[in-house]
Amino acid sequence: QVQLVESGGGLVQAGGSLRLSCAASGRTFSSYAMDWFRQAPGKEREFVAAISWSGGGTYYADSVKGRFTISRDNAKNTVYLQMNSLTPEDTAVYYCAADPRAIVTIDPPPLDGMDYWGKGTLVTVSS
Repeated sequence: QVQLVESGGGLVQAGGSLRLSCAASGRTFSSYAMDWFRQAPGKEREFVAAISWSGGGTYYADSVKGRFTISRDNAKNTVYLQMNSLTPEDTAVYYCAADPRAIVTIDPPPLDGMDYWGKGTLVTVSS
């Protein structure tokens, strides 16, 4: 069992930065790849970024590539999402998820393939 709690969301102006954190409980955290997803108002949840269990492999959605960076600290059971150059289109609730895939660097994950989800943190980017 893995419980995930996101934090770090808030209101930021366009062009600004935020760092999201996802704290995990449970001894199996380091065995999971970890993903970030987001859901904007009125839209479907979409994939943002993934990181392998070791942190050695990452994969990003085209919409955030070059602006967002996913990282993890297995000693702290935490995964991060550094978001730079934010735009109003990044406004959404951001969710972290435990991903059971062994390889995350080739394809985006299926939404229904996650083992655990957090409850999300709201990011609002003003213009």
